[in-house]
Amino acid sequence: MTIRLILAIFSTLLEEAAIAVIVLWGLPQLDIHIPLAGLIAMMVAWGAFSTFTYRMGSRALRRKPEIGLPDMVGSKGEVVSPLDPEGLIKIKGELWVSTSAGGRIDTGEEVTVAGQDGLKLIVRKSNISDETE
Repeated sequence: MTIRLILAIFSTLLEEAAIAVIVLWGLPQLDIHIPLAGLIAMMVAWGAFSTFTYRMGSRALRRKPEIGLPDMVGSKGEVVSPLDPEGLIKIKGELWVSTSAGGRIDTGEEVTVAGQDGLKLIVRKSNISDETE
């Protein structure tokens, strides 16, 4: 078992204990009484929720990032706002600030990432020769 799993189990047990203390001791002090079946239902629901969030969090942590700046060179995108020389392009659903390596590039045209300058992408118009390479 990993340390993360052990910590998740331990924290869930602490949360379950806190729920039990509140329901069995704290609420009766305020003259609120919850039957034992209600306490059991709450604890089962909390355990199911904790298991669900642990599994979804683990899946998210294992996933490789789909896109990132180092992997952008050679990617194709579409111009969202005209590049004259700077504008926005969309690559795989993400908007990036870009600078045109050539002249003006209009909205809707396909571009290829040629490089980067800090967090800006340097792009050029995609040609038919780019698609055959």
